[in-house]
Amino acid sequence: MGFLKKLGTDTAIYGLSSIVGRFLNYLLVPLYTAKMAAATGGYGIVTHVYGYTALLLVLLTYGMETTLFRFLNKEGEDPGKVYTTILATVGVTSLAFVACVFGFMGQIAPAMGYADHPAYIGSMCVVVALDAFQAIMFSYLRAKKRPYKFAALKLLFIFLNIGLNWLFFVTFPDNYENHKELLGWFYDPTVGVGYAFYINLFCTSVVTFGFWKEIFGVKWAYDWGLLKRMLSYTWPLLVLGIAGILNQTADKIIFPFIYPGGAVAAKVPLGIYGAAVKIAMIMALITQAFRYAYEPLIFDKSSREDNNKMQVLGMKYFVIFTLAAFLAVMAGLDVLKYLIGESYREGLVVVPIVMAAEIMMGIYFNLSFWYKLTDRTIWGAVISGIGCLVLLSVNIIFVPTHSYMACAWGGVAGYGTAMLLSYFLGQHYLPIKYPLKELGLYVALTAALYAAGVLVKIDNEILATLYRTVLFAIFMAVIVVREGILAAVMRRLKRG
Repeated sequence: MGFLKKLGTDTAIYGLSSIVGRFLNYLLVPLYTAKMAAATGGYGIVTHVYGYTALLLVLLTYGMETTLFRFLNKEGEDPGKVYTTILATVGVTSLAFVACVFGFMGQIAPAMGYADHPAYIGSMCVVVALDAFQAIMFSYLRAKKRPYKFAALKLLFIFLNIGLNWLFFVTFPDNYENHKELLGWFYDPTVGVGYAFYINLFCTSVVTFGFWKEIFGVKWAYDWGLLKRMLSYTWPLLVLGIAGILNQTADKIIFPFIYPGGAVAAKVPLGIYGAAVKIAMIMALITQAFRYAYEPLIFDKSSREDNNKMQVLGMKYFVIFTLAAFLAVMAGLDVLKYLIGESYREGLVVVPIVMAAEIMMGIYFNLSFWYKLTDRTIWGAVISGIGCLVLLSVNIIFVPTHSYMACAWGGVAGYGTAMLLSYFLGQHYLPIKYPLKELGLYVALTAALYAAGVLVKIDNEILATLYRTVLFAIFMAVIVVREGILAAVMRRLKRG
């Protein structure tokens, strides 16, 4: 129970920055979708460019976050030297990346479809380089069990980002004509969507200063031999990371190139899909918060004997929690839809599909420790690579005829493939007896309740939300009874 208590506490703290913080950041979605109508394709640009940055972040961290956890807890390694060697290496490669992008901007911007706006690409390349550098320090905070500073810096970015976006997309535009002489010094209405990228650059730069102690308050040492050992461990994780992030972003990156009518026509459906996916990404945030708390506990040397039990418990409660989140979102979809502009709401049909894909991705993450703990990371690259090929194939074949619906189902196909492959291979190399029958029962119950919510048509939004809330309550009641939660609470009350 100590493991579950620690996991729950840390997940709650990390969730503050990941889930609550990102939920506040969702305020940008109604803001962008209200100020950029779907027909303009403006939000399509945001979706497309951020798809590239997610991929680039994986390339620039090249698995060093997981490598940091592994080597900090590895016998015979100096933790301080591990940290500074990784931080220096990622810092140098990030600087080299920025130099290359600016050196070849004349070729890169047109190839991405932004010949008229190279500043979008330049600002985002600096952002992703800073993010890669910060990723190592954020991981170091997690390894050192410092979730409060982690959450504080994440929330600093969120609030600063929301505030500046509100100023540049609402306050300044609404008052520009009446205060042109004053606002004209720092606001130009013709910049438009560009402010989304420039604000991100400013906020990311500010957060970097919050890591003053993690940069200048450590004893710096660089070990080439250590780096070689870490690179031999991490290169498969890079392939794994590329395949994994392509599973999340490939549809958004390749969509303009395979959509009938070309890149210009693709910006409208891509914007609709990108806005709708933001609601489904609630599941991704839950998975991320869980990962931030779970990963350091699994790699911790002091708990190595209880690893199998921890993984069983972790998997069980992850599945229960994400299934509950799925039904909660479905229950409140008629409310959550107001997070995006009306012209984008036709894309809401993808929400349950994308959420199901994210649950599969989270299960795959939980299953991935067999190759991380046995140093068989090459299997992670193989599994994720196969999943990515499945996803790409579905997109390439079906996007021309089914538009963004193919993107949603491609995620299910890709993550589902990776999840199943990882399970069967993991049972061969590091067998763990997961409670499959119990988990299968919860999945079947969730599917039945979701079907009941879809098949019963209720025109009144309030009544429909109440009905689906009752279905969610049924799921929670089953969990409380079967997991003995109520009995445990009653026993504690009696003791108290």
